[in-house]
Amino acid sequence: MDGDKKYTAIRKLTDNKFLNMYEMDALTNQGEPFHYYFATRNREGELPLLTGKAQPNGIVIYPVWREDGNRLVMIRQYRYPLDAWLYELPAGLIDRGETASQAAVREMKEETGLDFEPYEGGSPAFRRPFYLGAGMTDETSTSVFGYASGEVSGKFREDSESIEVLLAGREEAARILREERVSLRAALLLMAFLQTDGGKPFGFLEI
Repeated sequence: MDGDKKYTAIRKLTDNKFLNMYEMDALTNQGEPFHYYFATRNREGELPLLTGKAQPNGIVIYPVWREDGNRLVMIRQYRYPLDAWLYELPAGLIDRGETASQAAVREMKEETGLDFEPYEGGSPAFRRPFYLGAGMTDETSTSVFGYASGEVSGKFREDSESIEVLLAGREEAARILREERVSLRAALLLMAFLQTDGGKPFGFLEI
């Protein structure tokens, strides 16, 4: 039941910079012990199961093209676990001491070479951290909405990043949703994009 502690101990199994694996001595509803494993980007003392708080780990960027509100900046990125290219929105991790908006400005520049101006209107409910896949990880992502402008460049990327940048209109966004490999975060935001008006590109943030 809600509030009942469903584990007796946790052990850190790896010691990596960006992602680590934990083993949990978990309990079934009947109190029977079993082992459960999860991945985390959080530091040991900041695990949500210890703090009860959703730590802001990363951001996904919803970048409307400044010169044309009917276009969205997307990326097509090679992903090692898939050995395949995936259609996504620009995204990344929040560095220690950064806000989500600051991380979005930095990540947009690093991944695409473009400038990014966060949009501050709409409901704050859309900007809080949401869990990505709680069956296997406590990782969260925060959406940052805004305008992109400038010239596309790859000179700020890390050598391990293989990225193509595209400006997607609604017809292309619909095709991508129908035919391509797409991250869930991008898919959900593309669904919102398909319902927007270029004159009011962030209207769906009003609740």
